[in-house]
Amino acid sequence: MSSPTLATVDINKIYAQVQQFYAGQVRHLDTMRAEEFAGSFTADGVFDHRPGADPLVGRKAIAAAIREYQTTRHAADPVQRRHWFNMLQVFPQDDGALRTEYYAVVLQTRPGVSEPMVGPSCFVTDTLVFEDGELRTRFRKVSPDYVV
Repeated sequence: MSSPTLATVDINKIYAQVQQFYAGQVRHLDTMRAEEFAGSFTADGVFDHRPGADPLVGRKAIAAAIREYQTTRHAADPVQRRHWFNMLQVFPQDDGALRTEYYAVVLQTRPGVSEPMVGPSCFVTDTLVFEDGELRTRFRKVSPDYVV
């Protein structure tokens, strides 16, 4: 499948594809499937999600960071995390890429506690591209609201 051009974009179809993509991507993240989450990025994809730290570049670095988080943070703190993406806007680009902007909130539920804690609230910008007919994240910038 080739990349859509602005002249041929059906924004409703693209929007639905982006929503499906994000639904799968966050499930990989929430269940700590590091390789699958990293695989939703391009081979040279950038994941810039830690204020003050260098962005993660490439699938290997992204997967390693997720695995490290799982073994250090989640091993000591059993919590179910749910990333909630909302208020999504999709902006088709002239080169076939898609720029997206959305809000992300993380809900955290601990065993035995029915009310979730609301974790970070963020504004996210992505550049998505089609590779072999599948969407992939080429660039992600996460801007936590607490930093503003």
